Amino acid sequence: MGKVIVVGSLSQDLVAKAPRFPLKGETLRGTEFGMFAGGKGNNQAMSAARAGANVSMVGRVGADSFGEMLIQTLNNNSVDSQFVFKDNEVGTGIAHITVNGDGENAIVIIQQANLRLCAADVETAKATISEADVLLMQLEVPVETDIAAAKLARASGTIVALNPAPAPDHGSLPAELMSSVDIFIPNQTEAQQMTGIVVASIDSAREAAIKLRLAGPDTVIITMGEQGAFVHNDQISELIPSFEVKAIDTTAAGDAFCGALAAALARGEELCAAVRWGCAAGALATTKMGAEPSLPSDDEIKRLVMSALRQS
Repeated sequence: MGKVIVVGSLSQDLVAKAPRFPLKGETLRGTEFGMFAGGKGNNQAMSAARAGANVSMVGRVGADSFGEMLIQTLNNNSVDSQFVFKDNEVGTGIAHITVNGDGENAIVIIQQANLRLCAADVETAKATISEADVLLMQLEVPVETDIAAAKLARASGTIVALNPAPAPDHGSLPAELMSSVDIFIPNQTEAQQMTGIVVASIDSAREAAIKLRLAGPDTVIITMGEQGAFVHNDQISELIPSFEVKAIDTTAAGDAFCGALAAALARGEELCAAVRWGCAAGALATTKMGAEPSLPSDDEIKRLVMSALRQS
């Protein structure tokens, strides 16, 4: 069992399902409502744990009932929460999510305690970061915190993986961070925002990946939804196809991909096999509503991969 440590956000997801997204000024009748554990860091940590990794989480929540629920959910999913700190000054992060009839989502996040995760918090987890096989990060906490974590990991030989979500408003990330990243994992939209290249095909994905690698990462993996994931480094430049499923909610599909990818890399899988594992997890995550309930187990991922192999 490989070791993964996730530095990132935790939030309480408030999910409303409706036939379509409301228009400006419109009150629209919804069809379902649920509250789920969320935040990209939290989702990716649980995804990695369900995909078979030994996982620790570094993050911040408020000293409130939502924070307690998030910590309990991590514990219930076998994620080590000793480095999830309670903040007495601000509340737990919140995500307001609307899902339309096609399974597409629109999300508003209120980051709160996530914005107070700092380098000192990361330093507290230094020994665990140094022992991990993979460090997985996103951009829902201060970038200075990610830089501190990446430097600690790089110094100890831990693989550094960064999912640039949400994409930076100014289109680029500090060189200090990018030069410490081994695997960079944007989706199509994030890759476009950071390169100016519309990523819609293998050729455009390759063009964007080449440009992103110039900033420092050894490997770029651009997730492309139902198409799969495009992998580019010095040895590989190809699309790993996804799996055909009936999607009802795309919330956390990218997080499922990142967590399962990290778990596979941590246990020693070669890159393309790990990406295929991630694609299977991402596809399965679209078949259930909500973030935490949709993250698939190792057995579920394995069944989908094996089923696809038998059909090919």
